[in-house]
Amino acid sequence: MGEREHVRVAVVGSGFGGLGAAVRLRREGVTDFVVLERASSVGGTWRDNSYPGCRCDVPSHLYSFSFAPHPDWPRTFSGQEHIRAYLEHVTDVFRLRPHIRFDSEVKRMSWNGERLCWDIETSSGNLSADLVVSATGPLSDPKVPDIPGLESFPGKVFHSARWDHDYDLRGKRVAMVGTGASAAQIVPSIQPDVSRLTLFQRTAPWVMPRMDRAISDAERWVHRRLPFTSQVRRGLLWGIRELQVQAFTKHPKQLGLVEDLARRNMARSIKDPALRAKLTPDYRIGCKRILLSSDYYPALAQPNVDVIASGLAEVRGSTLVAADGSEAEVDAIVFGTGFHVTDMPIAERVVGADGRTLAEAWKGGMEALRGASAAGFPNWMTVIGPNTGLGNNSMILMIESQLNYLADYLRQLDVLGGRVALDARPDAVRTWNDRVQERMKRTVWNTGGCTSWYLDASGRNTTIWPGTTGEFRRATRRVDLAEYEVLRAPVTGRPAAQTAGVDA
Repeated sequence: MGEREHVRVAVVGSGFGGLGAAVRLRREGVTDFVVLERASSVGGTWRDNSYPGCRCDVPSHLYSFSFAPHPDWPRTFSGQEHIRAYLEHVTDVFRLRPHIRFDSEVKRMSWNGERLCWDIETSSGNLSADLVVSATGPLSDPKVPDIPGLESFPGKVFHSARWDHDYDLRGKRVAMVGTGASAAQIVPSIQPDVSRLTLFQRTAPWVMPRMDRAISDAERWVHRRLPFTSQVRRGLLWGIRELQVQAFTKHPKQLGLVEDLARRNMARSIKDPALRAKLTPDYRIGCKRILLSSDYYPALAQPNVDVIASGLAEVRGSTLVAADGSEAEVDAIVFGTGFHVTDMPIAERVVGADGRTLAEAWKGGMEALRGASAAGFPNWMTVIGPNTGLGNNSMILMIESQLNYLADYLRQLDVLGGRVALDARPDAVRTWNDRVQERMKRTVWNTGGCTSWYLDASGRNTTIWPGTTGEFRRATRRVDLAEYEVLRAPVTGRPAAQTAGVDA
């Protein structure tokens, strides 16, 4: 047996977070790294979610890397295929493919305290790394509810993130379970083709019009010839959203005006008072994710659509039974029921310094210093970690801030020299998390009167960042060594006392 392969950095995942980390490593002069990807192509969420109508709720010029502007976006809000193509383009332009190990699912990562490195087992072989960047993302593992009788359903069943393109929905009786962002895109896309569509709605979403349009050839020409115009466009989009943050985080009552606009948007398409009552939310707008769609309500008003304002409770053969007793006979069930966000499966596979898994360490709720470092997991960083999510802006901004933190983390390791690791101090993690949770108390996500996927099992918001993206960027610009314990490997070949003296 040969020696196990060792790299300086192992990145897990090749979505926006993983590819961004890979580009940043190269820009920092680090080339000794691998990207471990469980699938056979890059793209992450934008590879896995290929359902009909899949597109982004953030404007294209803001939903792209600042270091890789794309002047040729075809629409103001781009579709899945264009975002995935953009990520393939980034992979090629920055020559990342030699670093990527496809079909390499991480089975286990264990901290080796003697060697100060991570021992990593993957489906394609084992390796070790000085530093791990976990960029698996919160929207990567679909969540399907445990519905009694579902296993006996004779028809087709799949999650929106695992769309079965070989199954023809035309002429079928289809149940859409869930009313999140995916459902709001799927419903109008399949409604014209199915014989009957039944929407199981546990909670009505707030829906605002999607101000989407084609970007003209002239605009694209200007962006290609004058790159600063793309930056100006991006800056304006960012600034508008930053100004909205105060309402979400400090003054939720101000959102009442936005609710009036949303009600008017519904009234334009939903003329039936009974249906309108079903579709009107009973919580403050913004508490759950605000959906952007100009065709969701028109689709629900069609004669071949039924809205059951109750969650799916049981499956009896091909009959679906809602919690309120309503029934529907269907041929196929599509679950748009979200992802494992507050209980990320990767956490079960990460074993820290004390032998505990990250899932065990986070049993009382996810928490990480500056959204990146968990206590007891040295030289392990997560991208889009706890409390880094956004309710109204582009996650790419948060990712790039975390990449700044990663870059400074590597610089600090270089300055410290030798075999060294940084482990977030429990008191530093606690202080950071307490500050975040204190700020969270006033936000619409905690006071808006809803139960959302932002909250964990104990009702704590471990998902959203309660501030502006500018604040987060400032908070992650530098690594503060006072927030970390510095770990050093023993210097071999010297008496212990001398070693201690050298390392003191």
